[in-house]
Amino acid sequence: MLVRSLTFASLLVVAGPLFAATPSNVDPSPLEQDLGKARPLIVIVPSTADPTLRGLQDALKDPDTKSKFAERNLVLYSVAGTIGKRDDKFLEQKDTMILIRQLSKAAEKADTRVFLVGKDGEARRIESDGPVSFKQIFDAVDQLPAEEKAIQPPTVASQAASQAGAEEKPAKDGKPAKPVKPAKPLPPPKPLED
Repeated sequence: MLVRSLTFASLLVVAGPLFAATPSNVDPSPLEQDLGKARPLIVIVPSTADPTLRGLQDALKDPDTKSKFAERNLVLYSVAGTIGKRDDKFLEQKDTMILIRQLSKAAEKADTRVFLVGKDGEARRIESDGPVSFKQIFDAVDQLPAEEKAIQPPTVASQAASQAGAEEKPAKDGKPAKPVKPAKPLPPPKPLED
């Protein structure tokens, strides 16, 4: 019994850090849901009274601006202090903090920061002497590289095909591929003897 306990304890010591570092334990960025689908526009301001944030929110009430915003696949993220929103819906506090940490690496601390994240996931800071306008934002989107503009969101059919393709063998010489047989279940483990 002592040997079993020591073996188990040594396995935990060795494998514990490996389980702690797995990607499933790492909190995903709230921007991952938009990767390849939309262009997040992130406005980080000290308070909701900031002129940049107020100006952008007021401009989005205009139908013409709103249609140009949607045409360019933009999504508005706003962070005022430590309160985050995505399209006027509150984000969880941990998602807001992840967003702030992720973008604080991209720029020095400032009162107001505006970022445009492309469909490719690359963050670009929009600089301005005063409040940022939608003209500057639309110009920044229009100047994105052609490779970024060509990115298409994954469809449900392509996701299903990629999952099914992982389970099937590739076709050789134009012949149809044979489906992979499921593996046989393993027999139950034998009890350990001391």
